[in-house]
This record gives sequence, structure tokens and C-alpha cells, in this order.
Amino acid sequence: MATSARDEASATARIWLMAARPRTLPAAVAPVLVGTALALGDGTFKALAFAAALLGALFIQVGTNLSNDYSDARRGADTEDRLGPVRVTAGGLVPPRQVLYATYLTFGLAVLCGVYLIIVAGPLLLAIGAASILAGILYTGGPRPYGYEGLGELFVFLFFGLVAVTGSYYVQVQQFPWQAFVEAVPVGLLASAILVVNNVRDLDTDRRAGKRTLAVRLGRERTRVLYAAMVVVAFLVAPLPWLLGSMQAWLLLCWLAIPLAVPVIRTVRSRADGPSLNGALAGTGMLQLAFCALLSAGILASGGIPR
Repeated sequence: MATSARDEASATARIWLMAARPRTLPAAVAPVLVGTALALGDGTFKALAFAAALLGALFIQVGTNLSNDYSDARRGADTEDRLGPVRVTAGGLVPPRQVLYATYLTFGLAVLCGVYLIIVAGPLLLAIGAASILAGILYTGGPRPYGYEGLGELFVFLFFGLVAVTGSYYVQVQQFPWQAFVEAVPVGLLASAILVVNNVRDLDTDRRAGKRTLAVRLGRERTRVLYAAMVVVAFLVAPLPWLLGSMQAWLLLCWLAIPLAVPVIRTVRSRADGPSLNGALAGTGMLQLAFCALLSAGILASGGIPR
């Protein structure tokens, strides 16, 4: 009996881990690392603010994934012939109401993190947090989900790039320097690239379901070109503060991640099968995390943003 209960609990945990979509979580961690590195380079670090920003970003990402799982199942977008992993709602692994409650709980935990950040960094964080949660819900929820209109990549760029990096810096220093916005661009591009891979993989089933993602609108070949361009531009933009005389050449450390970029670009360009693109999805997440870790190291070695 005890073994059976443990096995059941283990299976349940695996299902909820599947629902959380761990391959997408680097998109939440990476911008917080970069924003915090910029603050550390300036000699400022608030450990609790960093922890709250990191946990808040993770909860928003997981909440968005759960909301997406629930909403796509309701709209019939997740069908049996999709190439990606099984979705827990559409696959009948978890009742829809439980997924919805889990979504509320996860976003509620993000709100708790936000309350602390508002206390230490001011009411501006209320607007940032509310907008981030609302964007997560409306991605596939609400009367006109923007993820169904080809705007998903744009919102990911904004919220997991510009907002997340500059917000993570702001909770430490309460300023918005231009260098933080520049370094947010490659972070946002790589986060959006994760979604591009997802939508290339699901292009055919999304089209049949009436889900007009950017990949559906552009077509497979042009979306593949877009993916490669986003990755390449990310590497080109990162050292701009050095080229503009503001920071040091240590920013080029992120170029050490180029060997990770080449195989995923090649896979997205040449493959259309589910297993290959699932691997490219995970590879893009790891690319973003490695890129941002190296960029953060380069920012710290550069001594941060000059005053």
C-alpha cells in the first residue's frame, strides 16, 4: 500500500512537472540574472529582492504555461496529432478545473513576491507585475488571445526581455539606465526564439485549429529565417555598450555560447519532425541560459554601468 501511494504521488508530480513545462523556465531565469548582474556591477545587491524577482518570474512563467494549457484545451488547439509533448488538460491527465486552480495559485504566489518588491522598490513594481500577469493570462485566454493573432513573440520579447531585465535592475537600484535596455534586447530575442521553435513545430496543427501564430502567418520557411535572424542579432547587440564606449570588451564573453547556437539553428532550418524540434526547443532554452550567464559574467568583469 505504501509503495503504491508513493508511486501514485510520483506519477502525479511528473504530470504537474510536465504541465509546468520546465524547458521554458530558462526564459524566466535568464533576464533576472542579467538585470541583477548590471546592479551588482554598480556595487548594489539586495539578496531578498533578487530572490523575490527570480521566484516571481518563475511563478509568472509557470502560471502562463498552465493558463495556456487550460485555454488551448478549451479552444481545441491541443489535438492528438500535435508534435509536442502531451498537454495535461487536453490529454485528460488532469481535470480542467484543477489546472485552472493551479493557475490561480501560481499567479497568487507571483503576487506575493510582487508585494515584497513593491515594498522595497516602490509602486512602479505594481504596474509591472500586474501587466506581466495579465499578459500571461491573455496569451491564450480571454475573448481575443493575442497568441492566436501572431503577437506572442512580441509580448515575450517585451515581458521576458525589456521588462524583466530592466525590472530586475530597478528593484536593486531604482533607475533605468540605457545600457539595461540595450542588454535586454538580446535576452528578449532569445526568449522569443524559444516560442518561435514551439510555433514552427506546431504550425500544421495550429493552422487547422485556427490558431494564427506568427509561424502560421509567415509560413515555415520564413519563420525559420526569422529564428536564425533573432539568434544572430542577439549575439550582435550584446556588445553594443562596449562599442559605444560605455562598458568593456568583457561583454563579448557571451559569444562563447555561439557553439550552442549553431546546431539549433541548423535543426530548426532543416527538420520538421517533433522529436528534433522538441530537442531544438530545449536547446534554445539552454542557449539562452548559457548566453545570459556568460553575458552576466561579462557585465560583472566590466565593472557594471559607469556612473
